Amino acid sequence: MSNSTKILRLLPIFLLFFFQFSVGQKKDDNIGTEVVNVVKPYSPTISDAFKVKETPSLQDDETSKRETINYSIFSFPVASTFVPLKGKAENVEKEATEKGYKNYASLGLGNYTFINAALFVTENLSDHEVVGGMFRHQSSQGGIKDVVLNDEFYTTSLDLSYGNQQKNSSWISDLGFQNQVYNWYGAPSDIATTFVDLINPNHSYSNFYLGTKVKFNASFFQEAALKYSHFWDSYGSKENRFFVKPSFEFDIAGEKIKTLFSADYVGGTLGRNEAGGNTNTYGITNFGVQPSFIMNKDNWSINVGAAVYYSLDSKHSDSKLFVYPEVTASLKVVGDYMIFYSGLTGGLEHNSYRDFTNENPFVSTNLSVSPIVPTNKQYDLFAGLKGKLANSVNYTIKGTYKSEKNKSLFKHNEFDVFGLHDNYQYGNSFSVVYDDLKTLCFYGEIKADLSKKVAFGINGTFSNFSTTNEKEAWNLPALKMGSNLAVSISKKWKVGSELFFVGERKEFKQIAFEPAYIEGVQTLDSYFDANITIDYKHTDRLSGYLKCNNLTNQNYQKWVNYPVQGLQVVLGANYKFDF
Repeated sequence: MSNSTKILRLLPIFLLFFFQFSVGQKKDDNIGTEVVNVVKPYSPTISDAFKVKETPSLQDDETSKRETINYSIFSFPVASTFVPLKGKAENVEKEATEKGYKNYASLGLGNYTFINAALFVTENLSDHEVVGGMFRHQSSQGGIKDVVLNDEFYTTSLDLSYGNQQKNSSWISDLGFQNQVYNWYGAPSDIATTFVDLINPNHSYSNFYLGTKVKFNASFFQEAALKYSHFWDSYGSKENRFFVKPSFEFDIAGEKIKTLFSADYVGGTLGRNEAGGNTNTYGITNFGVQPSFIMNKDNWSINVGAAVYYSLDSKHSDSKLFVYPEVTASLKVVGDYMIFYSGLTGGLEHNSYRDFTNENPFVSTNLSVSPIVPTNKQYDLFAGLKGKLANSVNYTIKGTYKSEKNKSLFKHNEFDVFGLHDNYQYGNSFSVVYDDLKTLCFYGEIKADLSKKVAFGINGTFSNFSTTNEKEAWNLPALKMGSNLAVSISKKWKVGSELFFVGERKEFKQIAFEPAYIEGVQTLDSYFDANITIDYKHTDRLSGYLKCNNLTNQNYQKWVNYPVQGLQVVLGANYKFDF
């Protein structure tokens, strides 16, 4: 390339450099003004949005074609030396099945000259017939501290039974007799010796009964129970009771309706044959019908029904009609872990002299001032929760409010110094009074299987009573608590314990005779009792036990002026056998 050509190419560059240098060196304070005209204002716009398809269509023919691939396996034999081991079942621990025996005998002896004996025998007459018998005896020669009267007791009973099992039905009949001997030993501690010598506190109760139960498997007639009993005491009182209770189940419009019928008669004579005083005769029959049906929907289960009773007093030519609601419901709130339940029920409940003596064997034989009448349970409203805290822990919570007319209460008979006639009129017996009672009650219970060998339970009841005529709800505790524990130490040894607490109770008290007859209220102290039982299994046939009751050795009073035995220790044995 020539020099002239190079100069021509570089000339524009030099000229541009010279021009820039000249302008940059020019100094002018006034840069001037210029008018800018806007022809159109700026108006930004947003175009419509559109969604990109997740699977865009491809128009490329090459990509649309799918290649066909053929697979083939080249196999050849391989020698193997693997030999699998034979399967072996895992051992499962299983308790040996205990052999069953038809017959059973037991005998226990303890302090206070205590005897506890029982004998149970059965025999199969055929494949569907069986007969059985039971003999029981409990007695003690007494010896309670600071008791001035005889305090021994005897209870002996004999039961015979016959059962018949058929394809569509079964029935069992029972025949029995029981004799009980007690003493009205609860005389006041300050009673004079001259009175003690006049008292023969011994009295007895006897009961004979005959009953039958029948069940049907494929019939609208479900079952029936009937029983007759004759009860009498050593002071000439007699009582008869007979009841029959059949039940039926019908299918109406796809719903099962269950109906219970009942006819219950109680009648007798109560009197004082020693003094030749007046007697009290009574005879009441209650006829009842209770229809009900169950509705199940979702997690609800509802039982709807009613109870209608017609009460006929044959001795006083009086009759009454009673109608009660019978509605219960339950809801599974959280499966089996929380179930809500509630209900409104009622009923007419018979009272009897036999029932009174079973609950309190120290009642006076003369109840003429308080005849036998039924209790009208007007309503029993309750609600609560039950379920599981864990798979092995169950709980129950319940609140109840109920109203009862002619509720029977045991009231202490005070020392009648002006009319001493009979052995139970020295402040050592109880009468029965009736009152209209309202009860508010709260109950709670927890049962837990802590392991396969340990089981535990605890419960408590708190009650508030409101009477109408009587000053207090005599002998009804406001607080009751109980607990039990069962431990299986080994295959041969087991230990069980029971604890219970009964709160204070109110009892009638006679404050003075002169110058006027004044009545008052006394409070019975609360009491705590602890019992323990140790069982030892020597063989399948022979076992032994040791029972210790009232471990705290307290002579607490269950009834006023009636202290119980202190620490009781019983050693016994059980034997099973076949003929």
